[in-house]
Amino acid sequence: MIKINLLNSVTDRQNSTVAAVDRKVSSPVSRFVLMAVVVTVMMGAVIGWDVISTQMAKTEAEQQLNEQKQIATELEAVQNEQKDLEAKINNIDTRINAIKKLRDSQAGPSAVLEALKERVTMTPGLYLESVEQTAENIVLKGNSPDESQVTQFGRSLEFSNGLFSNLSIETQRAEVQNQQAPVKASTDANPDAGKITLVNFTIKCSYTPSKAAAANGSNPTQASAQSPAAPQPAAPQQVAKN
Repeated sequence: MIKINLLNSVTDRQNSTVAAVDRKVSSPVSRFVLMAVVVTVMMGAVIGWDVISTQMAKTEAEQQLNEQKQIATELEAVQNEQKDLEAKINNIDTRINAIKKLRDSQAGPSAVLEALKERVTMTPGLYLESVEQTAENIVLKGNSPDESQVTQFGRSLEFSNGLFSNLSIETQRAEVQNQQAPVKASTDANPDAGKITLVNFTIKCSYTPSKAAAANGSNPTQASAQSPAAPQPAAPQQVAKN
């Protein structure tokens, strides 16, 4: 009977294979080739990863650059629009200032007349013939049958919270023919029949609405005259002047 030891035969075969591999690896040339292959593979992996990461970084940088360019374009458009709006606002402000100046220049004479109208209404029997305004200086000319009315009118201008200041009054009496009186033949005995005496006045003053506004905080044209209490005389008969 023949007996075969399979275990020993397999072991022997394995040992022979391992020995062959050991012999090949132990060779300097084989080791060098193996190390070269390993190094090449590692270098290829590193270079590949570097190329891939660089490409990814480049793609991301280009994307961010495009986003920044888009933002810069939008910002430039917004800045241009802002400049246009600022230019429009400046034009509107210029127009508003021009309109205000025009209104102020137009409202000047009307404001003076309104302020004078209040005081003339408070002084019956007073007649204004002319009003001349040069900058802040005003010259008023008129007449009244009663000199006290001229005095009262001057006081109403003087006590106006600074609206009218630097007041000076000049008066002159004059006799005129009363055209409302019945016509009678003049005689040597009474040559002054039908004549009345008028007080012609010239008032010079300064018109400063800014002082009045600062004094009472209201519209200077609506400032009421502060005059001392005095009995109001009866309105004299109105006389048309020649």
